[in-house]
Amino acid sequence: MSELRLHRWLAGRLPELTSRLSEELRRQVPFYAEQPQAVLDGPLRQAIEANLRISLRVLEERRSFNAEERAEVIAWSARRAEQGVPLEAVLTAYLLAVELCWKALMEEARPDEAEELGALGLHLFGYLRSATPAVTLAHVQRHGEQQEARRAMLEALLSGAPAGELASGAGVPLAASYEVLVLRTTEDGDLTASQSALDAYAEARVLARFDGGTGTALLPVRADLRLDELVAGVVSSSEHPVTVSAALAERTENVPVALREATEVAELVARLGRPPGLYRMADVLLEYQLARPGNALAQLAAKLDPLDERPELMDTLRVYVRNGHNRRQSALDLQVHRNTLDYRLRNIAALTGLDPSGAEGFRLLAAALTARALC
Repeated sequence: MSELRLHRWLAGRLPELTSRLSEELRRQVPFYAEQPQAVLDGPLRQAIEANLRISLRVLEERRSFNAEERAEVIAWSARRAEQGVPLEAVLTAYLLAVELCWKALMEEARPDEAEELGALGLHLFGYLRSATPAVTLAHVQRHGEQQEARRAMLEALLSGAPAGELASGAGVPLAASYEVLVLRTTEDGDLTASQSALDAYAEARVLARFDGGTGTALLPVRADLRLDELVAGVVSSSEHPVTVSAALAERTENVPVALREATEVAELVARLGRPPGLYRMADVLLEYQLARPGNALAQLAAKLDPLDERPELMDTLRVYVRNGHNRRQSALDLQVHRNTLDYRLRNIAALTGLDPSGAEGFRLLAAALTARALC
C-alpha cells in the first residue's frame, strides 16, 4: 500500500529529520539557541529520536498511544523538566517535529497518494493531540515537585537544618554563602512579582517566599553581585514603596543569624519611616543601639519635649537634621529666609539646651529625633 510506502520512506529519513529538527530548534527557539552543541547532539537528539520512533510505530500499527508509550513520553518530558528546559520550548519542539514530517511527506507523496497522505497528516495531528497533554502533565508535575523541594530547602536553610540533600530535588544548587534579604512594602502591596526580578538578576531560580507585603529571599553571593542594582530593580518593579534589608551569611549555617539581623533592620527601618531602598545594619547602627531596652531612649527623646508647643521648631529641626545641618538647603526646603532659619535654630538651642549649630549638639538632637520615632 502507498501508505506503507510513505511510512517506510519517513522511517528511513529519521536520522535526517532529527538533524533538521535540531537545527530548526536552535534557529527558532531562544532556549535551544543558547545551549552548547553537545546538548543538541546529545540529550536533545535522543529525545527527538525516541519520540519520532514512538510516532512511527503507532502509525505503522494504525492505533493510538498505549499506556506504556504514554508513560515513555512522560518520562522523556520529565527528564527535560529536570534539566530546566521550559515547557514552551518542549511544546515548540513537538510542533516543529510534526511540521517537518508533514512538509517532508508532502514533498515525497505522488499525486495518486493524496488520500494516504491525508491519513498520515491526521495521524500526525492525532499524535500531537495525545503527546501534548502528556508533556504538559510531566512538566506540571515536575514543577510542583520542584516548588515543594525549593520550599523545603528554603525552610531548612532559614532554620539552620541541613539542606544539601534537598538541593538536587529543588533544582537549585546550594551556595557557599548567601545575602539574606527581607523585603517589606505597604499592607495593600504584593511582593510576588519580586521573584521574577530576583531570578532575572541571579540568572537562576532564587529561593524565596512571599506573603503579600512581606518576603524573604536567599541570594547566592557571587563576585559580580551588585545588590544595590538588584534592589533598584525590585523597587522599580513594584507599584508600592519597597524596602529591602540585607545581612550576609558567610556560611550556610549562619543563615538563621543573618535572617534575625535582616529582620531587625527591616523592622527598625519601618518604625523610622525610611524611604524605599536597601538597608544594612551599618546604615542604622545608631538607631539600632537606641532601640535597645532601657531608660536612655526615653530620656533622650524627652530632650525635645520643650518643642512640643512649637511645631514650627520641630519641623525645622527635622529638616535641618535630614539635610545634615546644611543651612542653605534647609531654608529652601522650609521656604524661609536664612535669617528666619537661624532665628529658629537659636530658639531650639535655648529651649533644649542643645545647640544644633555645634557638632555635639547636632549629634544629640539627631539622636533625640530618632529616639522619639522609636518610643
